[in-house]
Amino acid sequence: MKYLIASALIGLLPLSAGATAIEEAPWAPRAAAYRLSLFMANLTPVPWDKIEQNWTAPVPGSALAVEALSRVSDRDAWNLRVALAAEDRQALFAAATTAVANGILQHLEAAEAVLGQPEAAFEVAQSVALYRAFEDGIQAADKQAARDLGRAWLVLNSSLGSAGVLGNGAQAADAARFAKARAVIAEYIEANYLPPAFAERSKLTPVPEAAVRAGKPVALPVTLPPGSNIADQRDLPRLVLQFEEAGEDEANLPLVAYGDMLFDSPEIFGYPARDLGIACSTCHNRSDVNRDFFIPGLSSHAGGIDVDSSFFNPMFNDREDDHLDTPSMRGIRFTAPYGRDGREPSLRRFIRNVIVTEFAGAEPTPFQLDAMVAYLRAFDFLPNPKIDQAGRLTDLASEAAKRGEALFNTEFAGLGNRSCASCHTPDRFFRDGQTYDIGSAEPPFPGGSATTFETPTLRNANFTAPYMHDGALPTLASVVDWFNETKDLGLDAAQRADLTAYLQAVGDGEEPYQSFEGRDSVFRLSWEELTTFASTLDTLIPLRDAENIAVLVDTVAPDLAADASVMTNQSAKPEIYKFAAILRSVGDASAAGDWGEASRQWEMFKSMQAEIDERMF
Repeated sequence: MKYLIASALIGLLPLSAGATAIEEAPWAPRAAAYRLSLFMANLTPVPWDKIEQNWTAPVPGSALAVEALSRVSDRDAWNLRVALAAEDRQALFAAATTAVANGILQHLEAAEAVLGQPEAAFEVAQSVALYRAFEDGIQAADKQAARDLGRAWLVLNSSLGSAGVLGNGAQAADAARFAKARAVIAEYIEANYLPPAFAERSKLTPVPEAAVRAGKPVALPVTLPPGSNIADQRDLPRLVLQFEEAGEDEANLPLVAYGDMLFDSPEIFGYPARDLGIACSTCHNRSDVNRDFFIPGLSSHAGGIDVDSSFFNPMFNDREDDHLDTPSMRGIRFTAPYGRDGREPSLRRFIRNVIVTEFAGAEPTPFQLDAMVAYLRAFDFLPNPKIDQAGRLTDLASEAAKRGEALFNTEFAGLGNRSCASCHTPDRFFRDGQTYDIGSAEPPFPGGSATTFETPTLRNANFTAPYMHDGALPTLASVVDWFNETKDLGLDAAQRADLTAYLQAVGDGEEPYQSFEGRDSVFRLSWEELTTFASTLDTLIPLRDAENIAVLVDTVAPDLAADASVMTNQSAKPEIYKFAAILRSVGDASAAGDWGEASRQWEMFKSMQAEIDERMF
C-alpha cells in the first residue's frame, strides 16, 4: 500500500484523480459552510441538524473558528434560519448562495472605498476567499467566463497600489482599472448568484444560474466538502507481511503484488470513489486503520464512515446515519466473519462486497479477487512479546496486567456466567468468530432486534482507538468502564485499572509505525511499492492481459508522477516523469494489441529502473 501524499486542495479535485490524496487549504467560514451545506443537502435523507451546525458553529476546514452565520448580514441570516427551520432544500440553496454572493460584493465595495490603503488588499483577499465557493462551478459551466473573471481578479490586485519597500518602488492605486475589473466580477455574480429567483435544482451545486436555466449539461468535478481528509494518517502504520518476514521478495509473488496494487487502486471502485482517488488503502493504511480519515456528513468522527449512505452507492443506501469505525485488517485471515456485523463468511465475498456494494464498482474478475485475497492473507499482526502463541501473558507483562488477566478469565453473572475470555478467546487471537448483541446498538424500532456485531480481535488494539463498532468509546479504559456499568460487573477502581492494563498488554505491538530517516523517505517507500506493482507486467504481458495491464498502468503511472513532489532528491524529479511516461506507453501498446511494442517499452522501463534506482529517494 502507498503513502498518500498531501499537497493542495481536496475540495476541487480533478476528475482524473489517482490514489494520491490531496490536502485542502483552509476555507473562509462562509465558503466552508456553503460547500458543506450543498454536499449534505444532496445526501438522502438530508441531515438537517448537521447543516444547521454548518452555520451556527465553527466548521471543519474553516480558516477561522467562527460561526459562519455571524459573518453574514442580518437579512441573509434571517433567510438562512427560515430555510433551515422549514427544512427546504431550494430555500436553503437560495439563502446560502445569496449570503456568499453578497459577501463577495460587499468586500469588493469595501476595498474600493479604501483603495490605496493596506486595508484594500485585505478586503480583496476576503472577496477572493468567498469566490472560491463558486469557482469550480463557473469553470465547469463557462470556461470563457472563468477566464474573464480570472483576469479581472488579477487586475483588481494589480490596481491596489503599493507603498514599496522603504519608500522605493511605490505604485499609486489605479482607481479606474479597479472599478472596471470590479464591474466585470459584480455583473457576473449578480446575474448568476443573485438572480430575482433561482431555478429549481434537483442537485444543489455551485453551477451559475445562466447555465442551469439554459439546460446546459455541466460535468462538475466530483468533490468532497471542506474539512475532509482522505490522506494517510501522519504516523503511517508499519505493514507486517508474512512473506517479507520470511525473507521473500514480493516481486517474486506476482499474484500477491497485483493484489497489493489493486488494494491501492481507485480503478476497482465506481463513481464517485474512483474519481476522488479513494482506494482500499485510503481507509486501511498499510493493513491497519486510517485514524485521520474524515468526511463531514458521512463521518461522525475521524477514523470511520457511514458506508451505506447515498453518496458512494445510492442503491446501498439504508437511509440511516450509522457511522461505522474502520476495523484493522491486521491478521485478517484469522478474523472471519467479515464486516462489523459479520455479514460475510469469507474474505473473498467480503472483498467483493466492498468493491461492488459499498463503492459501486464493477464486478471484479476471478483473477482480481484471487490477487486481493492472496495479498490480504499475507497481513499479519504486529509482533507482541508480552503474549505467547496461546495468548497468555509472558514475563514482560506488568504485575497489573497479570492481575487483569485473572479478571479477564473470571466468570461474571452480568455476562451470563461467562468471562471476557469466553468471547475474546486468547488462543483464537482473542475473538471467537461469533456475533452478539451486547447492547451497544439501539433496536431499529420498539421491540425490534438490534444489530449484532462480531467479536473483534484484541491484538494490536492499542493502535485502533476509538472502540466499539461505532467508535463511541475513546480508550480501552472507557471500554472497561462501559462493560462494568452496563453489565453490572462490580469492579472497583483498582480492578478496572488492572483489567485495562491487561487489555493494553494484549493490544500492544512492536514498532507500530513506519519510520523515515535520510534516504528511507516517504517517496522511497512509494517508489519501491510502485515498481513492485509494475513487476507484475512480467506475467501480464506474456498472458496478453490488456484489461489488467490497463488497471495497473492507470494506477501506477499517475501516482509515480504525483509522488515526485515529495522527493528528497529533487534533482531526480524529471526522471520520474519520463519513467511514468514509459509505463504509459506500455499501457497504450497493450491496449492497441501491439504486444511487441508493449514488451519493448517494458524492457526499457526495467532498464531505466535499474539505472536510476539509487537516485530515487
